[in-house]
Amino acid sequence: QVQLVESGGGVVQAGGSLRLSCAASGRTFSSYAMGWFRQAPGKEREFVAALSWSGVNTYYADSVKGRFTISRDNAKNTVYLQMNSLKPEDTAVYYCAARWDGNVYVSVKGYDFWGQGTQVTVSS
Repeated sequence: QVQLVESGGGVVQAGGSLRLSCAASGRTFSSYAMGWFRQAPGKEREFVAALSWSGVNTYYADSVKGRFTISRDNAKNTVYLQMNSLKPEDTAVYYCAARWDGNVYVSVKGYDFWGQGTQVTVSS
């Protein structure tokens, strides 16, 4: 069992930056692949970024490529999402997720554990 707690959300102006953190419980965190997803009002949850258990392999949605960076610190049981050059369309609740199979995966259905989410609002 893995419990995930996101933090770092907030309100930021367009062009600004935020760094989200996801703290995980459990001794097997380092074996899990991790992902970030987001859900805007009235829309389905969508993939943002994913990272393999080793941190070597990453994958990004086209909409955030070049602006967002996913990383992990296995010693701290934490995964991060650095978000730069934020746009109003990035406004959403951001969720952290863990996948027991340590490989990168982009589908919501591929993840086994989810956090409660953190709100990110980008004003124009």
